[in-house]
Amino acid sequence: MRYALLADIHANLVAFTAVLADIERRGGVEEVWCLGDIVGYGPDPSQCIELLRQRNHISVSGNHDLAAIGKLDTTNFNLDAACSCRWTARQLNPEDIGYLKSLPSVIEEGDFTLVHGSPREPVWEYLTSVNGAKENFAYFKSRFCLLGHSHMPLVFKLDENDNCSSVRFSLGVGLVLGKRQLIINPGSVGQPRDGDSRASYAIYDSDDAVAKLYRVPYDIKATQEKMVNQNLPMRLVVRLQHGM
Repeated sequence: MRYALLADIHANLVAFTAVLADIERRGGVEEVWCLGDIVGYGPDPSQCIELLRQRNHISVSGNHDLAAIGKLDTTNFNLDAACSCRWTARQLNPEDIGYLKSLPSVIEEGDFTLVHGSPREPVWEYLTSVNGAKENFAYFKSRFCLLGHSHMPLVFKLDENDNCSSVRFSLGVGLVLGKRQLIINPGSVGQPRDGDSRASYAIYDSDDAVAKLYRVPYDIKATQEKMVNQNLPMRLVVRLQHGM
């Protein structure tokens, strides 16, 4: 079976639609695995929830998902994030709210553990370093952990001597999921932060035990125009252009 690994859609409907179209061009998938932050920052929160719900999918909750429904305090958010969160909350209909409330913080699916932030702190911790990743391998029992939150494609591997290293996640090149534990981040659909403004996602093929990373160009200006029209913070508008 084939699975789409998506994270951090962040209410960017144009990017999300482009990714779904790219998935279909590549032969489609049986299921979408969403790693949280469906909403937040972007201009189309309700529409992104609706589009995701139309797919056969599973999803965990992200910090922005929880904040938008009042289940997470925005004290630790920066001013722009908190502002967008308040705006997002006003856009959600009762069905959207009910859906976001239903999302678990952790899903265990076969050989995979799905979280948004980290196995240790599923909602909030950013995993971007080898040292941080090494500490987190003890917090999940499955062979692999999928996560988002940092908005950057990353892979960490624990070897037979319990040494942790970063593994290159190259575009279109198969990442073989073998016997060793891995932590995998497919990057962000709606707000990449690795210097590449293209939407990021991965496809996992369980028959071959291989995951492949893909980047998809989308109409960034269309999303930016929507954000400007909704008076969302200008810093959030500008950063989409630079992938930062």
